[in-house]
Amino acid sequence: MTVRRVHLPPARIAGDRAALTEEARHYLRDVLRLAAGAAIEVFDGAGGAYDATIGPGFEALALGPRREAPRAGAEIALLFALSKGEKMDLVVQKATELGVAVIAPFAAERSVVRLEAEKGAERAGRWRRIAEEAARQCGRADVPDVLAPAPLAAALAALPPGAATFVFHPGGAPLATATPTGAPVYAAVVGPEGGLTPGELEACERAGARRAGLGPRVLRAETAAIASVTLLQARFGDLG
Repeated sequence: MTVRRVHLPPARIAGDRAALTEEARHYLRDVLRLAAGAAIEVFDGAGGAYDATIGPGFEALALGPRREAPRAGAEIALLFALSKGEKMDLVVQKATELGVAVIAPFAAERSVVRLEAEKGAERAGRWRRIAEEAARQCGRADVPDVLAPAPLAAALAALPPGAATFVFHPGGAPLATATPTGAPVYAAVVGPEGGLTPGELEACERAGARRAGLGPRVLRAETAAIASVTLLQARFGDLG
């Protein structure tokens, strides 16, 4: 039986009641065509889930006890060079499904896309909505933190101390040779279609990143991002 799920942030949850957002109300009533009294699951985006019942008029939900979802095997961050809209959308969706904790788009020297701060914040809002929907679909109780675009140096500096960072670039060593270290975060840095410049690679290595490879084939940037996350999950996380 398919579990019908809806995301409501903690601010809309108080005790055994939750106030529906307009988007959630539309989804439950108009898309799923549920009736008052129907049973659903609510996830709060912070790792908690609740059994819930739709109240009269679709104004609120009655909630059962909060369940803490199992934590991911590893905290994974994806630093991905800005790409065209549909490619970014795909990467955000698939990275969420694969369990990434942080998605940090960055402006690379060879990125085709350039976003001013206001436009970048607007796009980040869109990517967060995509991440919420992907989390709902794949059964996650948390939603990854999708950051606004920033320079590569800022994205690297935002990683926590002790992060194990890998920059995926042709000629890098296979990730299978990397030893799990119990790092607080395992981060993947993936460049644009034209690749990272020598200066960007040096900046990554100065920040402590190690080069890793993705095999002998030339991959599109979005494919490389998804593959890098999959490899990190298989080596250090919950796909191994």
